[in-house]
Amino acid sequence: MPQLNPSPWFTYLLFSWVAFSLIVVPKVLTHTFPESLAPQAKQKSKTEFWNWPWS
Repeated sequence: MPQLNPSPWFTYLLFSWVAFSLIVVPKVLTHTFPESLAPQAKQKSKTEFWNWPWS
């Protein structure tokens, strides 16, 4: 049974995972968080209540 011989396909599997881990993953991670998260200003937002005409 040739399916049990790991020689032909194991090399392709290993090479594809190495290429995925070394090339694709860092490129995707740079686009996930393009800039560092800076803390927002500590201003308290002014909330205004709406005057609903039916209440």
